[in-house]
Amino acid sequence: MCAPALLAALGTGGAATAAGAAAAATTGLSTLGTILSVGGTLISGIQGMAAANANARAIEDQRQTEAQLTAVQDQRTRQKMASAIRQQSAELAARGVALDSVTAMQLGQTAAQEMSFESQSVRTTGAARDRELSASAKAARAQGASSLLKGVFSAAGGLVTAAPDIWPGLLRDQRQLA
Repeated sequence: MCAPALLAALGTGGAATAAGAAAAATTGLSTLGTILSVGGTLISGIQGMAAANANARAIEDQRQTEAQLTAVQDQRTRQKMASAIRQQSAELAARGVALDSVTAMQLGQTAAQEMSFESQSVRTTGAARDRELSASAKAARAQGASSLLKGVFSAAGGLVTAAPDIWPGLLRDQRQLA
């Protein structure tokens, strides 16, 4: 009589052990899935920030290149206008007009004002482009920081959501404290 009861108890214990092992495996897989999800979300945020920083560096490089191009264009504009002034002076002298006459002085003053206007136009356009590129670089860096924060908070949210499954006693312990 004892033998059948002992066998039944062993059989039930074996089933309980198998069920416990299956539950432990399920919990282990759930924990592993949560860890992978949290890690993936963090990596995604870090990669988003790295890409945004690379974009910001590229924009800064473009900004520097365009500033150099603006300086060259301004210099060429000034040289072109100075050449035109010299040409105009030579033509006036060839016609017999004294270069210190009122007419020659007014023409020279007008040409100098035109040169100044052209130069200012080139510099103003360059400065506007510089501001535009600076703002784009700042926006790219802000997007990177946002991507990183999104990854961190999403990972934290995933961890908090999975906490009761990973640590089943967590909520029970909190209720006992309250």
